[in-house]
Amino acid sequence: MDLFGSSSIRALETGLNGAQIRQNAISQNIANVDTPNYKAKQVQFKHLLHDELDKQGLKANRTHKDHYEFQSANSRLGPIVTENRNTLYNHNGNNVDIDHEMSELAKNQIYYNALVDRLNGSFQSLETVIRGGR
Repeated sequence: MDLFGSSSIRALETGLNGAQIRQNAISQNIANVDTPNYKAKQVQFKHLLHDELDKQGLKANRTHKDHYEFQSANSRLGPIVTENRNTLYNHNGNNVDIDHEMSELAKNQIYYNALVDRLNGSFQSLETVIRGGR
């Protein structure tokens, strides 16, 4: 029996890892807000959570042959860090929008805290079972 390797705990772990990578990218963006020619980074990792859910046997049903596939070819590559080189916010070639970055930082923190709370709930449930319901 694998108590700590359940699919829900693995999915939460994947989400926490992705949120950490996103936190690092946002922090770099904020730290380089005045750096000439710095390009803001974004992290995409929700496809990893979908992969974890797929492992649980939750599959989407394609109702028409012209609909997009639900599986991604890049789904096993991990979080994807991209740079947006098409925009320019500052005269020095920098495209970091500090207001956007601060709101992304707040959203990521809320997301991370929600995952930690859910993970704590899973461990508290295990603790209750180990203590015999007390």
